[in-house]
Amino acid sequence: MSKFKPPTLRFLGATGTVTGSRYLLEAEGRRILVDCGLFQGYKQLRLRNHRPFPVRPKSIDTVLLTHAHLDHSGYIPALIRAGFDGRVICTVSTAELCGLILPDSGHLQEEEAKYARRKKYSDHARPTPLYTFKEAQAALTRFDSVPFSKPVDLGNGITAEFIPAGHLLGAAQIRLNISGTTVHFSGDLGRDSDPLMRPPEPFAGADVLICESTYGNRLHEALDAEAELAPVIRRVVARGGTILIPAFAVGRAQGLMYHIARLRNSGEIPDIPVFLNSPMATDATEIYHNHHEEHHVDWDDCIAMFEIAHRVRSVKESKALNTNSFPKIIVSASGMLTGGRILHHIASYGGDRRNAILLSGFQAAGTRGAALRAGADHLRIFGKDFPIEAEVIELGSFSGHADADELLRWLGAATHPPRMTYITHGEPHASDALRFRIEHELGWAARVPEHLEAIRLEHPR
Repeated sequence: MSKFKPPTLRFLGATGTVTGSRYLLEAEGRRILVDCGLFQGYKQLRLRNHRPFPVRPKSIDTVLLTHAHLDHSGYIPALIRAGFDGRVICTVSTAELCGLILPDSGHLQEEEAKYARRKKYSDHARPTPLYTFKEAQAALTRFDSVPFSKPVDLGNGITAEFIPAGHLLGAAQIRLNISGTTVHFSGDLGRDSDPLMRPPEPFAGADVLICESTYGNRLHEALDAEAELAPVIRRVVARGGTILIPAFAVGRAQGLMYHIARLRNSGEIPDIPVFLNSPMATDATEIYHNHHEEHHVDWDDCIAMFEIAHRVRSVKESKALNTNSFPKIIVSASGMLTGGRILHHIASYGGDRRNAILLSGFQAAGTRGAALRAGADHLRIFGKDFPIEAEVIELGSFSGHADADELLRWLGAATHPPRMTYITHGEPHASDALRFRIEHELGWAARVPEHLEAIRLEHPR
């Protein structure tokens, strides 16, 4: 009989929202945190980032990271600041991408805090960043990278395995074995036919499954990405407009560059300037060049993807883009308009109906991107309201997440059902829709957990 308490799983994030992925596993005398993400979107969610962590950070032994996106990795420097002194374990590519994403996040937080203090638009008398650039850089020294599909010993009979998830470079499912009980975290699952990434490895079954549901209630349109993108670009250029594409710097920006390069080389779109206004996206593109084993873009297309855009590095160059009127394409982070240089471009170009804003990925509730998707005629940026007269287009073919049918196919590969499937990382309607389909089409037990809920792995309910 084990001298330790029965193993438990606690849902510290990604319940009722696609952000703030955090799952705490307590087993065999160890505390393991799977993902350590930032909450984004609605203010009541963002405020969770500034509250004390639900358990003492120093008591956590290890962080396992599914992938580099901020909603999964972005709280790590804050956790370390609060006392966590263990290791962060992830794949090689995820560690490399976090080397870009986390310092960039710290830098942006510092800049936004300075701007808010100067312009006095914050609710706080002296707004401060959650963590700084230097703290994010220091956090990277805690990272240990491991290969895919090789069990990692976490101590006390617990092992973890990182399995390709196909969402972006380095993205993994995480499979934990705890004294004979298997717990499987889907992470964010990619598409069956993504233009860049290989498809996720099928689900092999587990005792307990934690499954994402970003698109649990939606099917992606059967659209060819280039066939969708080309007429939009031609139409906007014909009226003398500029095309703004908010894009996640890691994953989405590279996919867009790939398709734009192919379209321009084939003559399907005019030969107009393309600007990649995200230093992080530029560096991430280079990382894609170094990891061809994880994606299926051939070398020539990879080179074209890298060379198609003028890479904007300096703030001066970025500001200059807002002072010219010639037709162009600007790809810039962030993808949900939560921060970054794209906000300055929206403020400059959003009020002109000749221009267009192309939404290229999921827009979490409460973000500016979600407001645009819903038809907002203005956006609040830097404490001011800016009119939106530009054409807003949601691109249906660029998602990096599996849709509802793809999730069901991934689940259905299992030879036996889990004792319980917990549906997370989705807005309430999406999570519940996926729960319903799992119960009725697969006949599995499935449930949407509550925020901060704890369950016993021996008797999941």
